Amino acid sequence: MSAPRAAAPVAPVRQPRRRGVELSLLAAAVLIALFGYVNVGLAQDGRVPRGVLLYGPALCVPVVLAHLAVRWRAPYADPLLLPIAVLLNGMGLVLIHRLDLATPHERAGAPSQVIWSSLGMTLCVAVVVLLRDHRVLARYGYVSMAVALALLVVPIFFPAINGARIWIREGALSIQPGEFAKILLAVFFAAYLAANSNALAYTGRRVLWKVQLPTGRVLGPILLVWAMSIGVLVLETDLGTSLLFFGLFVVMLYVATGRRGWIAVGLMLAAAGAGVVGSLEPHVHSRVVDWLHPFASIRAGQGAGQLAEALFAFAAGGLLGTGLGRGHSILIGFAAKSDFIVATAGEELGLAGVTVLILLYALLVARGFRAGLAVRDAFGRLLAVGLATIVALQVFVIVGGVTDLIPLTGMAMPFLAQGGSSVVTNWIIVALLIRLSDSARAPGPLEAETGVIAMVRPSGGLEF
Repeated sequence: MSAPRAAAPVAPVRQPRRRGVELSLLAAAVLIALFGYVNVGLAQDGRVPRGVLLYGPALCVPVVLAHLAVRWRAPYADPLLLPIAVLLNGMGLVLIHRLDLATPHERAGAPSQVIWSSLGMTLCVAVVVLLRDHRVLARYGYVSMAVALALLVVPIFFPAINGARIWIREGALSIQPGEFAKILLAVFFAAYLAANSNALAYTGRRVLWKVQLPTGRVLGPILLVWAMSIGVLVLETDLGTSLLFFGLFVVMLYVATGRRGWIAVGLMLAAAGAGVVGSLEPHVHSRVVDWLHPFASIRAGQGAGQLAEALFAFAAGGLLGTGLGRGHSILIGFAAKSDFIVATAGEELGLAGVTVLILLYALLVARGFRAGLAVRDAFGRLLAVGLATIVALQVFVIVGGVTDLIPLTGMAMPFLAQGGSSVVTNWIIVALLIRLSDSARAPGPLEAETGVIAMVRPSGGLEF
């Protein structure tokens, strides 16, 4: 008998880099933003705005640098993350510029937003270039927590702005430390849960029908975070930040342990805390009343409030919108360029335009979750899920508040709304997701914790 033939070696699966796809999508994103800018000028003045010669290079140069950084340091990164962020940021600049034209007596917000956006893209480049391995961040989990808590406490000692103590303002410069704290807390949660997932997954007695909760010793961390989130809400009257931090922790805890009891506990504690504070804290209570009765001020003869004006803007936009530069959402007032900028998009871009924007956010979140599913280590998995959850929660809370689905929170819409701290932190989130997706899509066998070797499909999925 002849000797058995040796098996031929399996050739490694090579992932396509798709940097050309990314470059094409970036070009399309920049052109759409420039077209929107020109469209606003034509609608307002009947001519192409002269600022397009400044706006175009200010957007193109950092975009090209970001693409080159990704091509150099993260060649296997998801090709959709950067173009989606550029398109959302570009459309945000267009909408802010459009609102500036409606308020010529006020300080223009678009020029400063361009500067903050360029700074955010620069930091994105720095993160992609300097952070070669995301696992390094796990070493600084407790340091991240300490810095995040310090950032949350500092605004308490500064005067309240629009009823909330979430800003540090010195002259014309204002910073929102909570925006940076959310990234640091995501790093801490990912590091803590990756190191203690087995202990957290241990469950104790049943307290409700088919609800099996963890033991009291293990339940301590979530109670502590709940108390911290309620403390932020009480001291700073910031409903959005507290919901974001608490929701982030509960989602990451569920992903780390797979225990549905954590979701049940989180929903019960969040509902209890929101109910108590919504009844006792005047600023939060007024927002709950506005949510329940958005047209009460009209019936009282005091004119339409912010929420009523936002609903009127959505109604005026209809399916296809009035067109960029032809709406009246500036009637909303001082918050038209922050969370209520969604109403401007709804009036001038219509239901179709708002749907596209929400789908872009959904795609950004989905690609973040996809990177989390494919990355090799537990810390990277949790960090990707946490960063994507931050974006998802912000969009849900803001759009839900502006459309009267839930009470208003006062948060900034990622990339769209005016706010330097917000746009900078969101670009850092995109940079971290780029780094994580590059680690997930890099060629080579993936060895799961169960010992099963997975090969990466050319499309980016997993095959076991």
